[in-house]
Amino acid sequence: MDLNHLRSFVAVAQFGHLTRASEAIHLSQPALSSHIKTLEEQFGVMLFERTPSGMTLTPAGRRLLVEAEQIINAVRHLAHSAQDLRGQPTGTLKIGTVLDPSVLRVGELISRALDRYPQIELELHQAMSSDVLVRVRNGTLDAGFFFGAAPEADLVSIPLRDIVYRVMLPSSWADKLLDAPWETVAAQPWIAAPAPSSHHQLVMDLFRDSAIRPERIIEADTESVINNLIESGVGVSLIRDEIATPSADASLSAAWPGRQITTKLWLVHAADRASDPLIVALVEVLAEIWGITRDVPAAANEAPADAPADRPAG
Repeated sequence: MDLNHLRSFVAVAQFGHLTRASEAIHLSQPALSSHIKTLEEQFGVMLFERTPSGMTLTPAGRRLLVEAEQIINAVRHLAHSAQDLRGQPTGTLKIGTVLDPSVLRVGELISRALDRYPQIELELHQAMSSDVLVRVRNGTLDAGFFFGAAPEADLVSIPLRDIVYRVMLPSSWADKLLDAPWETVAAQPWIAAPAPSSHHQLVMDLFRDSAIRPERIIEADTESVINNLIESGVGVSLIRDEIATPSADASLSAAWPGRQITTKLWLVHAADRASDPLIVALVEVLAEIWGITRDVPAAANEAPADAPADRPAG
């Protein structure tokens, strides 16, 4: 039995769709489909029901998924034990990124990691925050940056910094809207990343305690595009303070003073990998860069909904 076939099985079970699973594990859809077919022939049972909307686990598939995950975890643990015996962490760390590199301090991370752990290779994979959580859970990412409330206890969430988002509007609308009540601002066209992205959720959270709902949402998938649409007079949105302030200083947009949202940047990894030498090395380097305490667990639901990523937003 091929371990890669089991990983394919777990990925399809996680995503419920061949296309999304193939993208997540960087395997062609025909190859992924072949892996599932081979396993079904070896096991002598159907693992999935094929439907127009995706792939659903059969009862047999649900039972075998538990054991497949146990096998993958056991192999991973074996690799970790071998690394401990070698004394120097060796391998590849796949890290999900959700913002521009300067905000995540990626350059400093790579520089320090290469200097201290030359046998570790870092791979950076740009993704939406919600996809980072899925891919860390299914093992296609070893760790990732994430915006929003701390995820559930199956993931370790290490807080790095607070991020402030401001309600920004076109400068040409400033005379009409800067002193306007929330109901007037809420009635304007809003710009957000596509649902179910984190940025979309963040925008919708502004309306949580109000009977008002945005009448029109214009979709844009990157933070830079959202900011450009605001400056061009298209609509209103939430923009990270580091982008919003220069835009306002240049009179390209204006910050509505009535509301702002503070969310949090985290590094997340699977809880069952806390002793993995690769993860330990990564957290050690990040602790130095960000000045964080590594042994303090993150409190669940500490921060509001997710913030937008730059490529893509959310």
